[in-house]
Amino acid sequence: MTNLSRRTLIAATAVAGAAVALPSPTAHAVGAGAPPAGAASRGNARPTVIPALQEWAGGDGAHRLTPESRVVVPAQDAGQLLVLAQQLTRDIADITGLKLAAPRAVRRSRAAGGEILLRLDAAARHAKGGDLYAREGYELAVRADAVTLTAPAYSGVYYGTRSLLQILLHDEQRSRVPVGTAQDWPNYRLRGFMLDVGRRFFTPGFVRDYLRVMGWFKLNDLQLHLNDNEIKAPGGDWSKAYDAFRLRSDAAEWEGLAAPDGSYSRADWDSFEDTAALHAVQLTPEIDAPAHSRSFVRFRPSLGLDGGNSDHLDLAKPETTDFMKAVFEEFVPWFRSPEVHYGADEYTGPEAQYRAYFNDMAEHLRSLGKHPRAWGSLTEMAGSADGYDRDVTIHSWNNGWYGPQAAKADGYEIVNTNDGLLYVVPFADYYHGHGLDGRYLYDSWEPHVFPGSESLTPGDPQLRGAMSAVWNDLVHATYTQQDVHGLVEKTYGTLAQKMWSGSEQGLTYGEFTALLRRGAQGPGLSTVTPTLADPDELAFGAAATASSGAHASYVSDGSHVTCWTSVAEAGGPWVRVDLGAVRHVGRVRLDWGREHGRSYDVEVSDDGSAWRRVASRQGLERAGWDELEFGGVEARYVRVRGRESGRVRWVLWSLQVFDVPDLARGRKATASSAETASLGAENAVDGDAGTRWASKYTDGEWIAVDLGEERSVRRVLLDWEAAAGRDYDVQVSADGGSSGWRTVAERRGREEAGVDVVDLPSVAARFVRMQGVKRQTEYGYSLYRFEVRG
Repeated sequence: MTNLSRRTLIAATAVAGAAVALPSPTAHAVGAGAPPAGAASRGNARPTVIPALQEWAGGDGAHRLTPESRVVVPAQDAGQLLVLAQQLTRDIADITGLKLAAPRAVRRSRAAGGEILLRLDAAARHAKGGDLYAREGYELAVRADAVTLTAPAYSGVYYGTRSLLQILLHDEQRSRVPVGTAQDWPNYRLRGFMLDVGRRFFTPGFVRDYLRVMGWFKLNDLQLHLNDNEIKAPGGDWSKAYDAFRLRSDAAEWEGLAAPDGSYSRADWDSFEDTAALHAVQLTPEIDAPAHSRSFVRFRPSLGLDGGNSDHLDLAKPETTDFMKAVFEEFVPWFRSPEVHYGADEYTGPEAQYRAYFNDMAEHLRSLGKHPRAWGSLTEMAGSADGYDRDVTIHSWNNGWYGPQAAKADGYEIVNTNDGLLYVVPFADYYHGHGLDGRYLYDSWEPHVFPGSESLTPGDPQLRGAMSAVWNDLVHATYTQQDVHGLVEKTYGTLAQKMWSGSEQGLTYGEFTALLRRGAQGPGLSTVTPTLADPDELAFGAAATASSGAHASYVSDGSHVTCWTSVAEAGGPWVRVDLGAVRHVGRVRLDWGREHGRSYDVEVSDDGSAWRRVASRQGLERAGWDELEFGGVEARYVRVRGRESGRVRWVLWSLQVFDVPDLARGRKATASSAETASLGAENAVDGDAGTRWASKYTDGEWIAVDLGEERSVRRVLLDWEAAAGRDYDVQVSADGGSSGWRTVAERRGREEAGVDVVDLPSVAARFVRMQGVKRQTEYGYSLYRFEVRG
């Protein structure tokens, strides 16, 4: 599925308290954004959920959770829902800090006061949602005294609990749910993610966490690509190539097949299946052959082409197909999914032999009780689907190998896994090596969209859905599974939005990503940690210490579902973060739990010993967000210190520290050129490190930003993509160039991409420009961020 990239990709491509002036900070409550477009004009606005609710009828007032609240299920549903009720209770504790009473079964189907009732109603339907509602839809009905969540099937109840949790997370006080009724269902049956564990081992904890993250976003299919190998044999010798098969059988006849550097036991796989079931995700295994099969050839050299010096199976030998059937017979009993993916892509052997294998293996999987899925390769392999088994779900991964229009004409059920739009090859210079294009996906993509003229009609009955994919082609690179998560997390919520309810969120991309950062992962994770930081945030991942209590690091870990809790201290506790170096600091944001600070100071220090006060809060009356702005100061350490009478205990979800504002963000940007319309100059100043400007492939290209008025400029930050500048100037102008540009900094001979911070003496300017002189690569100039600080 990614081999094309090596050959032809280049061608394919409320203020709560009074502030004390020290100098005077401005303080305000940080809201969750404006109501989405299309929200009801009367009653409560549609609450924030990602992906967005399909329908919302708002009432008046809110239901408030208290320690006396309880999750309940009707007795007849306890077998299916009591475990979920227990999980929801734990998740509420993680998100709100409220320790609810233990869930219980009740002999009624109506919620009493203070209850959250989860119930199944197999007959529940929605005219617009149709079969999709019957499979995965739900109704969330909120009264002032109780909440009832009803769905035809378990998955719908589960998804409803995720919506409820997200609503609570986006509430400033983490306790209120607006009165109203939501009806929600997906637009597509399959909403997936594929992870190549064949070429890079991901720990069982990572896999389980990703199943939880998928459930949080209502994604429902995790495909694990369980075997693969290095792309090219070193020096033509396949015995020296990396390969791995990740399932480890206890049977003696399979000893040596599993990779020595990491594999999954039956117990591991059972834990994946249990987690998937709880979180309403189908775990789809993929065992890929007859290409990408070096592990099988290594295990049985006689079954490989070229006398075993190959990663392709020799399909001329009947024993080869018999061997692969035996592999599936051994491992299919592990799999609870009704489907198994058997690969079947990019084979270079004779077409007739490939066709026989394709058909034999599809039939064999059906004989084992599984529906077959495969990668689309029929245009390249055969020119047509004549003679090929049609009862196979085809992943259309490349228009040239087998595009959606051809697959549709041939009668196949289709999954959009298009390489040009949905593939990530971590840290490669092809296939979105630094993550997918989030702005394009949000503004222009839905599951029916393919490149060129291959798009299908929205809701096409043969289009089952879509799946993004991570391919770990660079087997010798040194990145980690957390690094991969950092690439994926940026667009996970965007993909979920477009797969579930399309464009129903009604927010700009910037508004959407701001919401996404707050609830990007959900509760209950043990291995995966957040990677999405707010623009200008300096304390993300910083070391933190506190006067008392456990887990001070939680205030700066980027997660909004972990918190630091102090012990009760006279005068109030303190907590501080170390920014790692002296930084320019202009603002702090605190997310207080139920036991919050009421009077406290914000202090800064260069060395962690001598402190100076820059802002104060007096008489904060409630939990939630508090923001204090104090202009720009230079400091390495930032501390919040209580100054109350009596013994005080604090609960703090997060302490965020921000740079002074980026003067360029959201301003008008222009450039000498753009590689494509979707890679315009505006992408470099939108505050999203996942979008970029890219020029044409020539030296001397430029990008400029209009700050709106003359400002004092002290620093410019250029975040280069791999297509970086080698020689370039930072220039300023009072009028955009009619009176000329003045060079204020030169950069020469840079050989790396990434962030370049250009510090300047104070310069007065309205316009700031990066003027390219010479490129590093054959491509143009490409910037993720072009920031200007005062």
